[in-house]
Amino acid sequence: MNKMETYAIGSGLLTYDLIEHILKSGAKLTLSDDARQKIQHCRDFLDRKTDESAEPIYGVTTGFGSLCSKHISHDELSTLQENLVKSHSCSVGTPIDHDIVKLMLLLKAHALSMGFSGVQVATVERILDFYNNDVIPVVYDRGSLGASGDLAPLANLFLPLIGEGEVFFQGRRIKSEDMLAQLGWRPIKLKSKEGLALLNGTQFMSANGIKALIDGWHIVHCFDLFGAMSLEAFDGRIEPFLECIHRVRPHAGQLSTAKIFRNLLQGSEIITRHKEHVQDPYSFRCIPQVHGAVKDAMIHVTNVLHTEINSVTDNPTVFPDEDLVVSGGNFHGEPLALAFDYMGVALCELGNISERRTAQLILGLRGLPEFLVAHPGLNSGFMIPQYAAASMVSQNKMYAWPASCDSIVSSNGQEDLVSMGANAATKLHKIIDNLHHIAAIELINAAQGLEFRRPLKSSPYIEKVLAELRKVVPFVEEDVVMEDYLAKTMEFLNNFDIDIQNFE
Repeated sequence: MNKMETYAIGSGLLTYDLIEHILKSGAKLTLSDDARQKIQHCRDFLDRKTDESAEPIYGVTTGFGSLCSKHISHDELSTLQENLVKSHSCSVGTPIDHDIVKLMLLLKAHALSMGFSGVQVATVERILDFYNNDVIPVVYDRGSLGASGDLAPLANLFLPLIGEGEVFFQGRRIKSEDMLAQLGWRPIKLKSKEGLALLNGTQFMSANGIKALIDGWHIVHCFDLFGAMSLEAFDGRIEPFLECIHRVRPHAGQLSTAKIFRNLLQGSEIITRHKEHVQDPYSFRCIPQVHGAVKDAMIHVTNVLHTEINSVTDNPTVFPDEDLVVSGGNFHGEPLALAFDYMGVALCELGNISERRTAQLILGLRGLPEFLVAHPGLNSGFMIPQYAAASMVSQNKMYAWPASCDSIVSSNGQEDLVSMGANAATKLHKIIDNLHHIAAIELINAAQGLEFRRPLKSSPYIEKVLAELRKVVPFVEEDVVMEDYLAKTMEFLNNFDIDIQNFE
């Protein structure tokens, strides 16, 4: 799709790159006719089941969690669902990024469109109305155990459906009832099972994971480019990137990374000149193995997320054609928790190896001056940016501790093993934020080092990147207020289009 104006929910499988395109294009969401029929078919079955069956149905005619033995009368079924949303709306902390909230709305609508959740068509349509009109419910970043789904944040997400809670709308944070009045909408009257369908599910974890994947792949590409620039600044060797050495250990990410570096460095005068040294340190020589392993991890996480976002994860699950309402555990976030922890460890390694390259550049080796300034001693040059990188690398090691190792019993023992997948998801953003700063520090150091290789030139693409950077960050002759230069480098990193895909 070159240009997308609308996307029909329920028309096909979601992928993270499709979701990224939907977000960036500003596409509006509609509900496909097929999805509408599936949703209504399931709702009709559940209404009949509720009317005709004398057997208790968990969460439909009973209480929730450890209160599952409490029977609810027919005329209280709607109140039960509204009470569920109100009582569970206790996410706390900092309001999450608006894009993540929109992703939660999109992913929940997609899950409900499969027709196994027993919701009303009107409920799904209102979720799409929120998305299309940039109604952003106030959802906080803490409070989910990632087990009975993301109960607390999803409750905050859907409070505005029933006229409760708050939203960001037209640049202001306002009460949901005021937003509904302004748009001329009535609150949704929840029917049996709908509160559970909205609150059970892994959409908070998944939305955070999708956002982390989008940002994570961008930073992976940055580190490939900046690693190549550092290799040139350090007068590194090309042999560790030759295809033959990776052919005999053919991990996909390793092969891909080596190829990217060969292509990035094609036409460089620096890489082809005679080298006195016969080997490079691991932070240069093992880039294909380390960056490549990170990419393989990211691909695994991408595959796990693709399965998850195209799944039904609320409970109980309604199977109208089998005449079944089954209480199970599809809301449990263990698949995501383990994958996100893996991704966090992998991304952490990108920062580790980048900081080591930065450190090698300031040691005064291979014809480079100490701390990358012409008069070290009088000038400290690039001494302290490496300190900052080391600090953030250390902090990322703390964030990389797996959240999935922990579990705390909840709901009076009914939910006795939880995934902590939401914590695994949200700390990915902290790791990636640090990585952006670490990448900026490597970039400014590599750019400075390349200037000391003149009159030799690097490859055409690297020279182009360096020229663009020099428009905002000049070569450092004497000590400067380094904070300003790092801020400008960060801005450059965030705005520059890294077209690494063209070198794969």
